[in-house]
Amino acid sequence: MSLTHLQVLESEAIHVIREVAAELEKPVLLFSGGKDSIVLAHLARKAFAPGPIPFPLLHVDTGHNFPEVLEFRDRFVAQLDLRLIVASVQDSIDAGRVRDPGAGASRNRLQSVTLLDAIGTHGFDALFGGARRDEERARAKERVLSFRDEFGGWDPRAQRPELWDLYNGRVAPGENVRAFPLSNWTELDVWEYIATEALALPSIYLAHERPVYEQDGMLYAESEWRAGDTVESVRYRTVGDMTCTGAVRSTASSLEAVVAEITATRITERGQTRADDRVTVAAMEDRKKEGYF
Repeated sequence: MSLTHLQVLESEAIHVIREVAAELEKPVLLFSGGKDSIVLAHLARKAFAPGPIPFPLLHVDTGHNFPEVLEFRDRFVAQLDLRLIVASVQDSIDAGRVRDPGAGASRNRLQSVTLLDAIGTHGFDALFGGARRDEERARAKERVLSFRDEFGGWDPRAQRPELWDLYNGRVAPGENVRAFPLSNWTELDVWEYIATEALALPSIYLAHERPVYEQDGMLYAESEWRAGDTVESVRYRTVGDMTCTGAVRSTASSLEAVVAEITATRITERGQTRADDRVTVAAMEDRKKEGYF
């Protein structure tokens, strides 16, 4: 019996999750409550069923998250009886580890320090992430296993070959691996998988009316930092810091409608809706060298 495209991707991702969990001593799954991390957590459940996921979830909280996503995150971990560790950017600011960029400014770049501190505090040596190679051009340079040095930095010239489905997860003390089981998935694959598996999502992924304001060609949600100018029917292709994540005008209120909408688009989700990702490849590589996801 031949496998479908999604079944092949699922099988590959589960293999990566099991391999990393077997080779590394203290993995953790990065979980934001966004669609990619939801798919990743679902795959981890399948990988270890009927047992529980044998590692915790980690959310690096900027303090500027969408309320609907935080509510979904807490409900998700409670329903599945998972352990959630929250690393707070605000705590890093209060401790003087990073500088507050000011009210209403994006805190995304500050996440690197908070993440590296959490890795050091808990001793994680492997971090599962939901990144895909079609998200942005710098990501395409990373392999399934992305090795980070003792400072959390990424050197594209020091990555290991990945022959067939063989992965070398050996790391020295202080080093860690960022593992990306969804590397060969596209945004459309993720949405088709969500529809096939009937996965629950935060409500903001489907079209809804919301107060928004337009700035630099992007639609931002009303928040405590800025009032909306109009009320429009929008949805989000990705979720992150409210101050830099834009919505798209949409009437797609079902998973099937979203799949149809994504099939027709030719603009990447981050290129269209994440202001902080509208930077050069070199700039994104610099972020990764600093420890960014």
